[in-house]
Amino acid sequence: QVNVVESGGGLVQPGGSLRLSCAASGMIFHIHAMGWYRQAPGAQRELVALARDRGITEYADSVKGRFTISRDNDKNRVYLQMNSLKPEDTAVYYCYVDQGPIDGEYWGQGTQVTVSS
Repeated sequence: QVNVVESGGGLVQPGGSLRLSCAASGMIFHIHAMGWYRQAPGAQRELVALARDRGITEYADSVKGRFTISRDNDKNRVYLQMNSLKPEDTAVYYCYVDQGPIDGEYWGQGTQVTVSS
């Protein structure tokens, strides 16, 4: 079993910044990718940013240039620096850990990000 724990959400004004952190622990073998998804009320869960092996990253078009994902492989952690936040970024943000088809995928419990004045 793998435990995935997020932290760093909260309330921020438009234009502000937040940094999300996620730590994976437990039966870690090889993490192929770690990243962040989000789900707003009434919407489907969507990819925000993903950090794959070999430093490959991908971002949703809506966050490119504003969000930066970084990964610490030694500590099994991933971070999401969110700048220039907009009200439409309001959602529950979930950390995602991919150990491949055999060892499985895991999700955190989610952390709320609210962007409002």
